[in-house]
Amino acid sequence: MLKARDIMTRKVHTVDADTSVEELARKFIATGVNAMPVLDEAGELFGVVTETDLIAQDRPLHLPTVISLFDWVFYLESETRFREQVEKLTARKVSEICTREVTTCCEETPVTEIAALMVENRVHMLPVVDGKKLLGVVARLDIIRSMGI
Repeated sequence: MLKARDIMTRKVHTVDADTSVEELARKFIATGVNAMPVLDEAGELFGVVTETDLIAQDRPLHLPTVISLFDWVFYLESETRFREQVEKLTARKVSEICTREVTTCCEETPVTEIAALMVENRVHMLPVVDGKKLLGVVARLDIIRSMGI
């Protein structure tokens, strides 16, 4: 049975958490990849950033619905969610737009389980880690190549 270690890409394009979003855009163009692991100052996995995270900055801001009653303002939607949207739209660093809760696998994870994780979590790439140390990534294309087609 094939495992992550058999199909993973070991030479991974990464970005640091403090990289500017402008530099991130240049790196996406230069590398041709659509997702990158984000590393912290210790070189450990901090998150994952995708092209979608970057282009989401250009979408219009959804203003929450509110009701005003006697000098009180009641949010009908999450005020926290609105604050998060504003923060992402005005982000200057990768750490502000990346996904922090990352689905990962280890070298011994079977390819069938990796495929299931990708489908269930709607991700296109899984970092392969040992603790928080990044060893490589498994992308959809790696799984397709493993099919021997």
